[in-house]
Amino acid sequence: MSNNRTSDSQTSDNSTEAKRILTGIKPTGIPHLGNYVGAIRPAIQSIQNSNDDAFFFLADYHSIIGCHDPAIIHESTKAIAATWLACGLDPERVTFYRQSDVPEILELSWILSSSCAKGLMNRAHAYKAAVDANMEKEDVDADQGINMGLFGYPVLMAADILMFNATHVPVGRDQIQHIEMARDMAGTFNHRYKTLFTLPSAVVDNDIPLLTGLDGRKMSKSYSNTIPLFGEPNPQVSSEKQMHKAIMKIVTNSQLPDEPKDPDDSALFEIYKAFATPEEIADMRAQYAAGIGWGDAKQTLFDKINDEIAPFRARYEALMANPKELEEILQMGAEKARRHSRKQLDKTRRAIGIRPLAKLK
Repeated sequence: MSNNRTSDSQTSDNSTEAKRILTGIKPTGIPHLGNYVGAIRPAIQSIQNSNDDAFFFLADYHSIIGCHDPAIIHESTKAIAATWLACGLDPERVTFYRQSDVPEILELSWILSSSCAKGLMNRAHAYKAAVDANMEKEDVDADQGINMGLFGYPVLMAADILMFNATHVPVGRDQIQHIEMARDMAGTFNHRYKTLFTLPSAVVDNDIPLLTGLDGRKMSKSYSNTIPLFGEPNPQVSSEKQMHKAIMKIVTNSQLPDEPKDPDDSALFEIYKAFATPEEIADMRAQYAAGIGWGDAKQTLFDKINDEIAPFRARYEALMANPKELEEILQMGAEKARRHSRKQLDKTRRAIGIRPLAKLK
């Protein structure tokens, strides 16, 4: 960890200060190409030549809000941890931990919820969307099927962030509201009790591409249209072949070889741009204009992606075959995280009046 870190008591927008970056990964499925391009690759690249503190965690308590299959939670946690490590995340350089291994986070979540206005939670986008969906149905209660985990999700997310006084939190645009809520909760606590929490800033990179899936919609597990990064465990079919098979399924139009094609209307070209150099992109654009066949375009795309992903496969497969090593890495990260969380929680408890009545010999 860098010694150039943010003070625990500092509260500011941190525009020119040393950064403490925090990224959460929810284990609810097997990592796919969209996860790699949209989160994994840019996050790892952003810290490789930086002295900033960086916290990466598996948000397993967040995942149980919408996924109630224990096997999926367990296997996804394993696969996602292995993926991040295989793709280059250095557990010595960052603090890489599992949320459930840091119990102080849940205690802080309760403390924050005890001073967080319910009206703030009522305005959360995910909760409002669920209520709106119910209101479109007949004879259905507005809160039908909505659990308290979904309703209080922003509080737990705030605890994830504020526990480590993260200054910068990379998020998608749909998550900006949660960072604003964390700032609100931090400000309320600091004003009511004592200035302990940094006001975090959302970091949105508009240059990160959102990949299209196999069916032309946004690549998403919920649409079942993803291209697996390393594939499902299958001794009969290698992960490389699984990726190749998925890419060959990408939907294209009915244009024949030698017919000029519009690259800007092609999911294949869109994905290709996320892996290619500017020179390669220009060359591929010319090939589209010259009428490249869809089969050739798909093979070129696979080759380009595979050139980048293939070096990670051996490490991924070794980690998946050795869960003990994964667990040791996560426990090492949990201990690093708890060095911060124990101190922060003790300060927080004392600030709200929960402290020993007297010193005992």
